[in-house]
Amino acid sequence: MAKDKDVRIPVLLECTACVRNGVNKESTGISRYITQKNRHNTPNRLELRKFCPYCYKHTIHGEIKK
Repeated sequence: MAKDKDVRIPVLLECTACVRNGVNKESTGISRYITQKNRHNTPNRLELRKFCPYCYKHTIHGEIKK
């Protein structure tokens, strides 16, 4: 019996504001979240609005490769 592919896959979300600005001088890193998405319902890249502790505000977090 063949092993079928998982429908729900884990994805990493990274703050686009921190990456675009090259990380603020006072911040110590880039905000990242781990979540899951359904491969069949969402085939393109996922973007969610999450809180970034380094920017101190809600920003767009986009999916990145592992």
